[in-house]
Amino acid sequence: MVSLYIPGDSLLHRLPAGLKLILLALLSAALMPVSNPVILALVLAAALALYAALGREGLRQLRLIRPLLPILAIIIALHGLTGTMAEGATVALRLLAMVLLANLVTLTTRMDDMLAAIAPLFRPLALFGLSPRRPALAVTLVLRFVPVLLAVFAGLSEAWRARTGRTTSWRLIAPLALQALMLSDHVAEALIARGGADGLGRRTGKAG
Repeated sequence: MVSLYIPGDSLLHRLPAGLKLILLALLSAALMPVSNPVILALVLAAALALYAALGREGLRQLRLIRPLLPILAIIIALHGLTGTMAEGATVALRLLAMVLLANLVTLTTRMDDMLAAIAPLFRPLALFGLSPRRPALAVTLVLRFVPVLLAVFAGLSEAWRARTGRTTSWRLIAPLALQALMLSDHVAEALIARGGADGLGRRTGKAG
């Protein structure tokens, strides 16, 4: 449960983790002011093509966006009520493209590599006697577990729909929180077994 990494030898796998994070940040910043739905649709299509390039496992990961669909529908509907349906579609396309691209970095980057890329940002903390690896690990885990929690929520939504015949409910918040706590316990145990924040990443050659 520590990683959603998909082993492979694609171009995305070979790119350095730091470069992928920088490109993701730049692309996200570039997409924010874009209001042309055609351009956003092309970016979304490119992201889907990259998932397809990862094979069947990559396409299977697209199920993680299911929990977002009701939210996107609400966004579009609210804009429709105000007579700006096109603007709602633009917001939905932008959000969906950014989530897929962020998850793509997670799928093609080992956890150890991502940790090594983020750790230098916190290196100044060493001047104060603090470990830069711990905040770097926290940021890394956030980046990696957003897709995990989306997958958990998707499973809860499917179970709720099968049981009640209705779509997602606010009642799923409580079981989602419990699942998140259980996952955090498993991750904590895994980190302790690997030596904690200071030990993680020193064993080279292992998947993140």
